[in-house]
Amino acid sequence: MLPLLGGVFLGWSLGANDAANCFGSAVASRMVKFRTAAALCALFVVVGAVLQGRAGIETLKELTGVNLEQAVVITVAAALTVSIMTITGLPASTSQAAVGAILGIGFFNQDLNLAGLGKVVACWFGTPVGAVLAALALHQLLGAVYNRLPITLFQSDMLLRAGLITAGAYASYALGANNVANATAVFVGAEMLSVSAAALIGGLSIAFGVLTYSRGVMETVGRKLVRLDPFSALVVVLAGGVTVHFYTLMGVPVSTSQAVIGAVLGIGIIKGVQTIRRATLYGILAGWFLTPPVACFIAMCIYFAMHLQYVPR
Repeated sequence: MLPLLGGVFLGWSLGANDAANCFGSAVASRMVKFRTAAALCALFVVVGAVLQGRAGIETLKELTGVNLEQAVVITVAAALTVSIMTITGLPASTSQAAVGAILGIGFFNQDLNLAGLGKVVACWFGTPVGAVLAALALHQLLGAVYNRLPITLFQSDMLLRAGLITAGAYASYALGANNVANATAVFVGAEMLSVSAAALIGGLSIAFGVLTYSRGVMETVGRKLVRLDPFSALVVVLAGGVTVHFYTLMGVPVSTSQAVIGAVLGIGIIKGVQTIRRATLYGILAGWFLTPPVACFIAMCIYFAMHLQYVPR
């Protein structure tokens, strides 16, 4: 089981980085305590991975044929990439890191499923755009309902708190269902794990990352890009969850970071573009564009180093 440590490491990195996409806005707006958010996120990540993780696993394992050694290289390279982003406090795309590392090995194998890769990349670009549109629509819809409710300020606070908890749990479910493939799909391709075992192990690994190291990135998502009031935070979490769940049904792992940042930008458009902190946005965009080539390069370097042979003179 030692080779699985690479997948567990990647799952941990994913959970540490992406929990902010489910509860970061709620925690930053002080509507939900971090410990409560982390516990709920961990629980629903596992549930989502087990119940709906199969489709994404099937998609990623078909991108290239790998053996067990290559599966380990892919997961370690992707995890190192995501960990670097997490340490710097930037939301990173674990999906892009995993696919970038798969591409690195695919170049060595000269075996790439270009049709499957094209589908995945197209969905990467569609994720933030879809989340912007979802946020705009949900803000109008929920706002129309919320503004007509005959409730007191205290009741409003309780309603928003319950909404944030429910939306965060749903987004966590979507995170597990969509992103578990990033952690363990290559081990299914290497015929080490069954799909159900990969979903469970990957889900538990992500949950462990949520519980142990997810606090830091929450501030970037919740505070540093656009200031969010509790209602806007609810819209962001719901829009991100709906977007990610949509791609889960399509069987394509996408970036939950891109989904939630797209939703945050949707709120920024409503509030006025001047509320968007451009320096933080540019840093996040740089992270997104750098993630695939960095993961690809790290995977190629690790695999190349593993096969260097000393030839005595």
